[in-house]
Amino acid sequence: MTDFEKLSGIDRREAIKRVSVLLGGVAFVGGSSLMTACAGDRPPAADTTASATTAPAPIGEFTVADQQYLDEVADTILPTTPKSPGAKAAATGPFMALMVTDTYTPADQKIFRDGMTALETACKAAHGVGFMQATPEQRTALLTTLDAEQHAYQKTRKPDAPQHSFRMMKELAMLGFFTSEIGYTKAMRYKETPGKYEPCVPYVAGETSWASHA
Repeated sequence: MTDFEKLSGIDRREAIKRVSVLLGGVAFVGGSSLMTACAGDRPPAADTTASATTAPAPIGEFTVADQQYLDEVADTILPTTPKSPGAKAAATGPFMALMVTDTYTPADQKIFRDGMTALETACKAAHGVGFMQATPEQRTALLTTLDAEQHAYQKTRKPDAPQHSFRMMKELAMLGFFTSEIGYTKAMRYKETPGKYEPCVPYVAGETSWASHA
């Protein structure tokens, strides 16, 4: 079972709230539906990671190739650094597919899937190759353009207007990574609890933030 499937219901609720702070305090796509899905009990989902004996499996309408595609998108948003592995190492692509399948409305699912198609079309138009064949520099340039587009869209978007597809991708990439074991222990500092209560801890500029606990 993957790291994100090991999270309990309350952990997932708190994770969504906390990662929303990283996005400027905005509500995640899926709104109350996503929060409700994270709170309720449901049968364990199929393992979405590969092993020596188990092959990756489709998730809803997302094929294994789709999940690999999302892994690369997420890894472009959150790449490997000298301090931490990137989003692909945290199996963020399968996480994104699972969350869209389990928590998004049919309308939002369509926007997300159409966004994947639009991303591929835009990459071919800009660079002459699909996203999976593009260089890291080409991928970064494309996603930077889409990120600026979704930021501009957010400023004029009405409450009842559909969400921007890249906003969805970026939200789920960040949520999947920063609630994974890698995100908690590599990108952030993690200390097993319970432990000694320390109300004030000195902060040194440049240190990674502490991983929160539910």
